[in-house]
Amino acid sequence: MEPFFDPSQTQESHVYKDKAIENWVRGDDTSSLIQQIISLQQLNQNDARKRLANQLEISKVNEDYEFVLDVDVKKKNGRPLFQTHEKTIHAAEWLTTNFKRTDIVLLQIDGIRARKEASFYTRLSHHDNIVRTFGFVLDGSRHHFQNSIMLLQEYASLGSLYELLQERSIHFDEKILLAIFLQIIDAMIYLTLNNVVHGDLACRNILVFHFDATNPKNTLVKLSDFGFSQYNQFDSFTPDFAQPTSNVIPTRYAAPEIFLSNNATNAYSEKSGTYSMGVLMWKAYSRGTIPWSNISNDQDVIQHVINGNVLSRPSNCSEQYWVIILQAWSL
Repeated sequence: MEPFFDPSQTQESHVYKDKAIENWVRGDDTSSLIQQIISLQQLNQNDARKRLANQLEISKVNEDYEFVLDVDVKKKNGRPLFQTHEKTIHAAEWLTTNFKRTDIVLLQIDGIRARKEASFYTRLSHHDNIVRTFGFVLDGSRHHFQNSIMLLQEYASLGSLYELLQERSIHFDEKILLAIFLQIIDAMIYLTLNNVVHGDLACRNILVFHFDATNPKNTLVKLSDFGFSQYNQFDSFTPDFAQPTSNVIPTRYAAPEIFLSNNATNAYSEKSGTYSMGVLMWKAYSRGTIPWSNISNDQDVIQHVINGNVLSRPSNCSEQYWVIILQAWSL
């Protein structure tokens, strides 16, 4: 299925294509039609199209199974690649020959929020920097489990950005880090234009598909894990999807307003996502160092952030990009 490229409307009622919006937002935030400064928060998606898109996605979660386990795909032998109480990732392989031989995994999501999280994967799958979800998989042995969903996704053989940063033999030139940051920002802008707040932007949720330490053009990363995601407060068409899919705060990445609101739904926004992007950039420069690693107690970290304290500048971060990180923390 081809991605939706919904027209969006600014408060001045001019209609732009999403890609055009992204282009000028990445420039000077100036509207090319009316030469006025407008921000991403002023963009309002076309309501009728958004309502239809949401309805289609909910229907897809409830009814569509594009693949059948042990008919189209199968789990590979061995232990899961990743496993928590509500999420398991299995290495998988194709059984049919009518698909490109992309490396794949099976993502099984359990719990009352499974369908909510699955809706984000299917709705947002077609951006170049968001992990590709090929469709739903029918598992006959678990079909009677109402709160269990299995998705077929592309496999990132290089693991997460956090794992890559741990490889001390790899030198990360600043131009390589910048390429990674820009790809993540592209994905986050796409979420914003689709009225979605990720809620858990962190190095562990960035998957690495290609990496070249000398050529930024050969590096490809993708945003994943929508377990904390939610539709923003302006999206009133899907009330069942309004709440975040997890109630746990990613303490060392979260913006101060998240703590001050006691994790209230409307505290998550493009602004809080921008703050988390700043922390992600800091962690990438710091080669995976845990933010506030000198503070062991999370409650002390929370108070530290609320008081307006910020992380120290990494020695390998140039002044021009450190200024950007500080701006991300001061919105």
